[in-house]
Amino acid sequence: MRKKISIIGAGNVGATTAHWAATRELGDIVLVDIVEGLPQGKALDLTEAMPVVGYDLKIVGTNGYEETANSDVVVITAGVPRRKDPKTGKYPSRDELVKINQKIVTEVVENVVRYSPDTILVVVSNPLDAMCHVAYHVSGFPRERVVGMAGMLDTARYKAFIAMELGVSVKDVHGMV
Repeated sequence: MRKKISIIGAGNVGATTAHWAATRELGDIVLVDIVEGLPQGKALDLTEAMPVVGYDLKIVGTNGYEETANSDVVVITAGVPRRKDPKTGKYPSRDELVKINQKIVTEVVENVVRYSPDTILVVVSNPLDAMCHVAYHVSGFPRERVVGMAGMLDTARYKAFIAMELGVSVKDVHGMV
């Protein structure tokens, strides 16, 4: 039986995660988002691309959590990104972002626990440390089943920025954040 990976949030990070997992055939994928049609469209795009490259897996897009039932791993990318307010021209503070994304992550985790009580949670939503804390407390899972993913992203960004600034290949930049 194949593993089941659910990705909550079908924006840029969620869709990229789904693509990455699909090209490695890590398991069947369920892509969830509150925006009607978004996860369905992204799942269809991936489903139609897989035969071209010889991959065989099931990819489903949905606006509910029923399809996520019994997921082995749930990746949470849902949340509001840090964007300028078009009216004020200002970015929300980290505190404001915590309040907004705390509500989103709480609702997501409650649904995940309902449908996949034995899953492993991988939190990607920002601010990461705070959202991991929310996921850990809301889920009631042991700490080894709630993990955050940021270190690699920060390291990748660091290496990319250094390479761009110095005009060298990212392969020539070594470092870790």
